[in-house]
Amino acid sequence: MKYIKAEILVGLFVLLGILASVVLALKVAGLVLDSNTATYRVYAKFENIGSLRIRAPVRIGGVLIGRVTNISLDNETLTPVVELSIENQYNKLSSESKASIQTAGIIGEQYISITPGFYDEDMGSTYLKEGDHFVDTGSAIVLEDLISKFVFNSSQDKKDSDAKEEKTVTE
Repeated sequence: MKYIKAEILVGLFVLLGILASVVLALKVAGLVLDSNTATYRVYAKFENIGSLRIRAPVRIGGVLIGRVTNISLDNETLTPVVELSIENQYNKLSSESKASIQTAGIIGEQYISITPGFYDEDMGSTYLKEGDHFVDTGSAIVLEDLISKFVFNSSQDKKDSDAKEEKTVTE
């Protein structure tokens, strides 16, 4: 009988530990249990989205302002269309803003970086609102493409310099 109270307390302590671990894992993964934050959706078309994923962060100067909510393919142009859900408190984004896909570190996760554009009402600038598209976008830089270009250009440069040396020797 005297051990039952201790066993119940240990059981409650273990359950609280498991609950705390789940909450911590959700926070680290960027998921939230309460998603009552009001948002608006805007869209961006890219030539190449690289390894961008749904729930990827949308940032301005490193500050999280939203998430990627959907990635689809435009049936007419066959280009990727990314749907961004941006918090309503950031509703002063100029229609001249640029959305580009960046990578956190060399092989880190990809995210959408927004570069705020110039806003001038006299020049016809507006703010992005629900359903609008970014006009200016920057596609992802694919590391494999960069490496292959570097290797190919290096070998081509070596062949060109060898050919110049051979031509000089024969003359």
